[in-house]
Amino acid sequence: MRSNTTIRGNRRRNLRFAAAALTMAAGLSLTACGNGDSGTDASAKGSSAQGSSSSSAEGSAKTEGSSKTEGGSKAEGGSGSGGSTAGNDAKAGSGKDTTAEAAANNAMQTSTKVTFCKTEDLAIDAVDAAPDETSGRINITMINRGSTTCSATGFAGVDIKDADHTSNPIERGPAQPRVTTLKPGDAAVFNLAYTIDNSGNSLTSPTNILVTPPNETHTVTLDWPAAAGDIKGAYTDVQVYPTHTTK
Repeated sequence: MRSNTTIRGNRRRNLRFAAAALTMAAGLSLTACGNGDSGTDASAKGSSAQGSSSSSAEGSAKTEGSSKTEGGSKAEGGSGSGGSTAGNDAKAGSGKDTTAEAAANNAMQTSTKVTFCKTEDLAIDAVDAAPDETSGRINITMINRGSTTCSATGFAGVDIKDADHTSNPIERGPAQPRVTTLKPGDAAVFNLAYTIDNSGNSLTSPTNILVTPPNETHTVTLDWPAAAGDIKGAYTDVQVYPTHTTK
């Protein structure tokens, strides 16, 4: 009986040891699994963080690169636009210069072909041409006696000489010059206009008309037409008008 009891006691102890060993093993196994999971989570978290950092860095790099590229493109575009504008301005300026140069060349060619009439080639005369008793007008005619065509365009210089030996320049009337080209034998005319003084108390006593043709420096002296009416007021009330042809 005692030996059976002893055997049973030993078996119970062995079972307890085995159960304790199994419990220990299970605990160790669970701990190892826990540690493994923690490591995995940590690794995963680390990888996630690293991935996020890499993504952030890459995103930043892309953003910075995009900004630089976009900025560079804009700057380059601006320069291109400016260059294009400058080119257009240059072309526009060239066009204007070309036009001005062409006009200058045409003027030179015109002046070369048709020179201004010289005083020595003109036969100049003055006649009374008053249309009525109150409107005084003296027509001064210039005939081209030269052998070539010339231009008499513009205002002639006129002074009226008085009996007191003073010379009085005459002002220009409100009119625009007309192109006046004279072939040999052609005539141009311009006139002096004033108001006639019929009172008999005129303050002026004109004796001569000094005429300098347009664009000339040489002057001819003409007699004041005897039939012309007296000037009302002063010589400053007389006006000279530009030349025109008689045709």
